[in-house]
Amino acid sequence: MHPQRKRRLYGVLFIVIGVGIATALTMTAFRENLLFFFSPSQIAAGEAPVERTFRAGGLVVEDSVRREQDSTEVSFELTDGAHSVRVFYDGILPDLFREGQGIVAMGQLGQDGVFRASQVLAKHDENYMPPEVAEALKAAGKMPQHEMKQYQTDGYSRENDSDYESGYRQ
Repeated sequence: MHPQRKRRLYGVLFIVIGVGIATALTMTAFRENLLFFFSPSQIAAGEAPVERTFRAGGLVVEDSVRREQDSTEVSFELTDGAHSVRVFYDGILPDLFREGQGIVAMGQLGQDGVFRASQVLAKHDENYMPPEVAEALKAAGKMPQHEMKQYQTDGYSRENDSDYESGYRQ
């Protein structure tokens, strides 16, 4: 083989191998940082990964919130109407957090079946429910009627949008 041709072949192989390694590293990083959503029914069925970070959502069960005295630790039950999962959280809960409300928690499921949240997100007003939570409640047949009326798959309601009503003209 001619020396120039050999150098060109090595150069192409080096580029192909480099692109392959970069693609593999990118895909690995993407897979590790991807956060999936699981409902309490899916968690109870064993579909949720143990000791991996994911999001869980549903309604906070009435009378299930327990706060530790002199601490920011709190535990509560999260349900989709069919199954419940116990959630532990150490931190300040959002101002809009309350029983009977839809929330999304990010954290890890322990070997003991308890979800340990690192972040808790509450819906931002009474007319919005996170789409994942609404889908899980609809699938379980437990969507509250007041939520069903206002829920849309994209989580957006035009009836409460003042810009939509005014035509948003400049």
